[in-house]
Amino acid sequence: MNTHKLVKIAAFIIGIIGLVVYFATFAYEPDELKANSLVGVFISVSYIAMAIAVAAVLYYVVKNLLTHKDQLKRAMITVGLFLAVILVAFILADGTEVKLKDGGMISSSYSKIISTGLNTFYILAFASIAVLAWTGFSKIKK
Repeated sequence: MNTHKLVKIAAFIIGIIGLVVYFATFAYEPDELKANSLVGVFISVSYIAMAIAVAAVLYYVVKNLLTHKDQLKRAMITVGLFLAVILVAFILADGTEVKLKDGGMISSSYSKIISTGLNTFYILAFASIAVLAWTGFSKIKK
């Protein structure tokens, strides 16, 4: 039996368990449900489902990349470009301390990380808008 069938069977079983737990909650009043352990069961089922989904995705991605060398090369180029964008954003980031309204402080290292994240978002947003504009312009040009 291949792994795709196993993942489908596991997803089906977890879906059935989730449905049973979901319909079991209708037997309780909202106040009783808060004190009941069904919330813990919901959380456990969601953790299991998430772990299976992440494991399946990672397995198939790695398997596909290892069997197709051209896709591996493109993926590595894409990851490299993304890391280059993060590096540029880190270099441009401002690392000054920030005083909060409640009297607290954000340290310079946290400020640098936050600024890096914002700069990365701005660079990627600008790049996506530029690509969309270029694509639209080239379609109009033809």
